[in-house]
Amino acid sequence: MIAFSSGTKVWIAGGVTDMRCGMNGLALKVQQGLGRDPHAGEIFCFRGRRGDLVKLLWHDGVGMSLYAKRLEAGKFIWPTGGSGEAVQVSAAQIGYLLEGIDWRNPRWTQRPAKVG
Repeated sequence: MIAFSSGTKVWIAGGVTDMRCGMNGLALKVQQGLGRDPHAGEIFCFRGRRGDLVKLLWHDGVGMSLYAKRLEAGKFIWPTGGSGEAVQVSAAQIGYLLEGIDWRNPRWTQRPAKVG
């Protein structure tokens, strides 16, 4: 997992996003849809329609990064609300979300497979 500093602001974009969008398309959604600056060092998280794919957009001061994660089983827990709205969460909560754990009430949404 990518380690973000605890003071980093993380925004979860409400609704679903067209996952064909790349870095520039998502940065435009941040500016126009969420009214935020995509170059301010904040992390923006978007989810696809099926709920098993998320993309994170982050500018670290040097350049823009785009991260994607797809769950093998289960869906990412997403806030209810329409497009154009965003929910601010902590860096710890985004860590839970990326692991497939309900970030509002940390527990597994899909039981992990036993190893060994």
